[in-house]
Amino acid sequence: MKNMKSVYRLVFLVAVFTAVPLSNVFAQSGFYAGGSLGQSALEVDLGDTQSGFFKFDENDFAWKAYGGFAWDLPVVEFAIEGGYVDFGSPSAAIESASYNLDSDGWNVWGIAGLDIGPIGVFGKIGYVAWDVSGSSLGDVRESFSDDGSDLGYGIGAKIMLGALEVRGEFEIYDIDGAQSLSLLSAGLVLKF
Repeated sequence: MKNMKSVYRLVFLVAVFTAVPLSNVFAQSGFYAGGSLGQSALEVDLGDTQSGFFKFDENDFAWKAYGGFAWDLPVVEFAIEGGYVDFGSPSAAIESASYNLDSDGWNVWGIAGLDIGPIGVFGKIGYVAWDVSGSSLGDVRESFSDDGSDLGYGIGAKIMLGALEVRGEFEIYDIDGAQSLSLLSAGLVLKF
């Protein structure tokens, strides 16, 4: 009877290891590169104390390119990622003036996620070194620029197709002086 339990255990272990390939259990760690397209949403107050503040709340086409290194463990993944993001050039007519803002940045992220089969979810936190320049056309022509570095965070989901990964993300940037700057994107990642 005792030998039968050992045989059953051995059969069970063999069945488990043949049902789940070892390459999926111990995923490959390594470098990756990718790019995403999406839409940015910027909300900021423009103007000054004399003329008053105006709400600038616009969306625009955005894109980003990034690369990093991932440590794939069974079920859990950790990564360090850096890249460039172009938030686009949203514009709006407010009162008697037309405003245009052009913003971009360099960012670095710490990422942690869970992989369940070919599907994964992840969260990210990091910093963005941003630069914004803008202009207003109207009674008075003005141009302005600002830069800084601030906190960013986001969530995402991915589908893994071998060395290729399809990724969807939502990122929020806590930019000083802006009420809200966010990016919703989808992209492709190639793991090396």
